[in-house]
Amino acid sequence: MTKPSYYITTPIYYPSDNLHIGHAYCTTIADSLARFHRLKGEDVFFLTGSDEHGLKIQRKAKEKGVTPIQYVDAIIANFKLLWKELNISNNDFIRTSQERHHKVVQDALQKIYEQGDIYKKNYKGLYCVPCESYWLERQLDENHCCPDCHRPVEEMEEESYFFKMSKYQDWWLQFIEEHPDFIQPASRRNEMINFVKQGLEDLCITRTTFDWGIPVPFDKKHVVYVWFDALLNYLTGIKYGTDDAFFHKYWPASLHLVGKEIVRFHTIIWPIMLHAMGLEMPQEVYGHGWLVVDGDKMSKSKGNVIDPLGLIDEFGADAIRYFLLREINLGSDGNFSRDALITRVNADLANDLGNLLHRTVSMIEKYHGGIVADTGASEPIDDELKALVKETVANYVKAMDNMEINTAIKGVWALISRANKYIDETAPWILAKDEAKADRLKTVMYNLAETLRIVAILISPYIPTTSPKIYTQLGLAVPEQFLLANAEWGGMANGTKVCKGEPLYPRIEVTEDGATIIGGKRYEHKAAAPAPAPAEEAKPAMEPIKPEIAFPDFEKIDLRVGKVLEAEKVKKSKKLLKLQVEIGDEVRTIVSGISQYYEPEQMVGKNVVVVANLAPAKLMGIESFGMLLCASDGQGNLALVDPQNLASGSRVK
Repeated sequence: MTKPSYYITTPIYYPSDNLHIGHAYCTTIADSLARFHRLKGEDVFFLTGSDEHGLKIQRKAKEKGVTPIQYVDAIIANFKLLWKELNISNNDFIRTSQERHHKVVQDALQKIYEQGDIYKKNYKGLYCVPCESYWLERQLDENHCCPDCHRPVEEMEEESYFFKMSKYQDWWLQFIEEHPDFIQPASRRNEMINFVKQGLEDLCITRTTFDWGIPVPFDKKHVVYVWFDALLNYLTGIKYGTDDAFFHKYWPASLHLVGKEIVRFHTIIWPIMLHAMGLEMPQEVYGHGWLVVDGDKMSKSKGNVIDPLGLIDEFGADAIRYFLLREINLGSDGNFSRDALITRVNADLANDLGNLLHRTVSMIEKYHGGIVADTGASEPIDDELKALVKETVANYVKAMDNMEINTAIKGVWALISRANKYIDETAPWILAKDEAKADRLKTVMYNLAETLRIVAILISPYIPTTSPKIYTQLGLAVPEQFLLANAEWGGMANGTKVCKGEPLYPRIEVTEDGATIIGGKRYEHKAAAPAPAPAEEAKPAMEPIKPEIAFPDFEKIDLRVGKVLEAEKVKKSKKLLKLQVEIGDEVRTIVSGISQYYEPEQMVGKNVVVVANLAPAKLMGIESFGMLLCASDGQGNLALVDPQNLASGSRVK
């Protein structure tokens, strides 16, 4: 019988520098999903890789006095080392500098060019080198910088080829309407729809001002520009154009996992490219949140970029993987904290899981010479444990199928906690004193060992080197591939002999000077030096206070809490947003001049304070009924008043 296939990809990472803990987070998520689908018995293909072309790489290589390929080779070696140390189970590592990829890109470009979807023109625009992106004036942030990375843009003019994205705008909107689950989570879908409805621009896809890239087949003085090159890696990795049987075995992709900052490229440009090529759409693109460090976004200037290799050396790969998967709700931003990592490892891995295994194996060796045997001396408490095991497996599968990874983990740990409590409730040390309870003691020990066996299967996608250690201590042969089909009660054979080993996770001790002691080994840790305090600036003068009003006049103002349901930019206006605001049982249209400070997608779901009894007024032809309450310092900074945790319609006093 043919196994169902599952094709999962990470973004291909840009080798301008070594990877940090945020990249490790994304790839660990993908790896756990790939391992879960193998656990289900599916034929999985897992692709990751590197996006190596572009002006930024060429400039960096020149600064170092090496060729671009020499520059990226050294960094790619570290990428591969990190994935090896983190036990990433990718089937292939694609490099866009490889000849196999060049052929795919050139063939795709030639096909789309011949059908009339690519044209040439001179282009002058604002270009962000770090993001490899052109931007329109209206898309820049308030400091006239790149809206993604907020770094300065450069004005560039050159001859380029363009892909007719605008031609496919209506097709894209219809596709998303018919496939609402294509973009996940739903909040990202709403952002993309709002973006496309503002009007799609044709996409610049070639460059002539540098040569580190794939030559355009129909015009050799051009090289292919970043996104038309990078996105096609997902086809290259599964042998598009060279092995049709292999390609169609895995395409369309089951899941493209990406960071939220590149959702737009993967959910708008990528499907339109595929449609123009006549290929099926991927099943899902999921934009996960960012990983911040101690509540702050990672930045070299802040000195808080974390090298995952150092963490792996200190705490072990499985501990890092477990923390990243357990601590963060997929789709939301997550916080990495060294203190939180240590607390989580000690509580969940050392105390809960580690102690359960140690206590169980130690008692089986002490009471039964290490031999496991179920004598059938069962009691209602055993049935309760078995029922929880069955329920846990079912809930685990449901959560993982829905990509609710930390929900699945929490469920498994609830079972581990229950098994620890089962020890205290059955009190084997008391049973061991009564010879008449010998059979009962054996059954209790079997139940604990069997629970651990099933736990080992369930946690294998998350902490893959821990599960074999549990199996070994339980006296079981470690399978080449753990399978969910084996997570049914009764799989441990009578007569199995356990073998106590080293603790799975030694408790982490933290010294007064911040060092850690793990398994008797000391690891020094120095906190990042705080960034120098900025020079004190003169405090801006406060805007003059308006003339006094009497209290009865103030009482005429009715301020209410509203919730923003929809938001979009007003066409031909740089300042206005059109909002649909729920105030109690009423929904109003309100036009607000906050477009320079808030993107439409930031507004959806936000609570605001509305001047509810302001007479309606027309702005840009739109009747606006109400005004949002904001604070402004008169220096170009503005923020909405945010009444958190209050129901819409609540009066503001």
